[in-house]
Amino acid sequence: MENDLIKNLDKIHTTELGVQRIRRNLKLDIPDLIAWSKDSVERADSISRKGKNWYVSVDDCILTINAFSFTIITAHKK
Repeated sequence: MENDLIKNLDKIHTTELGVQRIRRNLKLDIPDLIAWSKDSVERADSISRKGKNWYVSVDDCILTINAFSFTIITAHKK
């Protein structure tokens, strides 16, 4: 299952509100949040799927990505 998310890295995206939410939750100030997210998926400590979402644990945060649309929903500090 992990390979499904890795295979579809090019499909990962988010909405403008998603960008704002992720930046606020993780206190990030980076210009290309999508590129950062794809890089985070590639170097993840762990990737798991629960129901309709992927949970990517990397560094000190967890990204939540919809398994069907590959939309980054949110991110939180651990």
